[in-house]
Amino acid sequence: MRLTRSSFRRAAVIAAGAGLVAGSILAPSVAQAATETKAANAEALVGQLGTRAAGSYLDAQGKLVVNVTDAATAKSVEATGAKARTVKHSGAELARVTSVLDAKAGIPGTAWAVDPVSNQVVVSIDSTVPAEHVKTLEATVAGLGGGARIERMSGELRPTISGGQAIYAGGSRCSLGFNVVSGSTYYFLTAGHCTNIGSTWTTSSGSVLGTRTGTSFPGNDYGIVRYAAGVSHPGNVSLYNGSYQEITSAGNATVGQSVRRSGSTTGVRSGSVTQLNATVNYAQGRVTGLIRTTVCAEPGDSGGSLFAGTTALGLTSGGSGNCSSGGVTYFQPVTEPLSVYGVSIY
Repeated sequence: MRLTRSSFRRAAVIAAGAGLVAGSILAPSVAQAATETKAANAEALVGQLGTRAAGSYLDAQGKLVVNVTDAATAKSVEATGAKARTVKHSGAELARVTSVLDAKAGIPGTAWAVDPVSNQVVVSIDSTVPAEHVKTLEATVAGLGGGARIERMSGELRPTISGGQAIYAGGSRCSLGFNVVSGSTYYFLTAGHCTNIGSTWTTSSGSVLGTRTGTSFPGNDYGIVRYAAGVSHPGNVSLYNGSYQEITSAGNATVGQSVRRSGSTTGVRSGSVTQLNATVNYAQGRVTGLIRTTVCAEPGDSGGSLFAGTTALGLTSGGSGNCSSGGVTYFQPVTEPLSVYGVSIY
């Protein structure tokens, strides 16, 4: 489902206090629009099927693939124009595996989520997990049969302190996610592990951007800041090349979807969605319901924008690796804070 307030165009808007100057606006391409439609169709179809489906993804040709375990469900999927793929592990079985991990594997430095391509729950272990805990995890996964597998990560899973353009509080730098509105009041969203740091948010020069009005971390990873009077706030994302991407709606990600991330440390980076509803056990606590991607990120990119064309998808939470050697990054889906705070993309 896509959440939208309005889609009017902005050609030359100056964000005075934040130094965000809107340059050339990029209109959505036909390919971007088609991908957004497929993502919405996937969400609706898999939602209707419930545990009769075992996940979905876009294949290399951009076709929607839905995993099924019985002929009747396959027929229902193919009637919609999507491709049915028969797999071993059902949605109900993968949900059971995830529940076991939720109860038994809450070790900092680990993460897990369903990988619909391999039809398994992938348990990721970073380099900080002690050997004795790795053995415990290996035993737990072995007891789950073929429905789960272990993946070793290089580096450390962490919230990357400091997306879009740089914002500051409490001596730390994060990145602005998306500008949002409720009635005639304007706010911005960023990561919750950022908004936990302090109440007043500024630019690098010390100009006040606004004041925190909500924060949620761990558990979730989002927060909201109300803009101070006189600060302009265009509804776009910096592409760090003098141009800006207009954002007009919000939606949910789909496995296989091509995405971009904007952050104040590493600028704009591209990749694809690999998992949904991931659980990550940071040292600071567990966060659930995250999007996993192949997009890299580094400290300072936290809170930044994950988007596809004109659609907002998520806020940078954390990950493992960097933009030199590569890595994985997790994102808080943006639709949740939009609903919680009663605000909209514009």
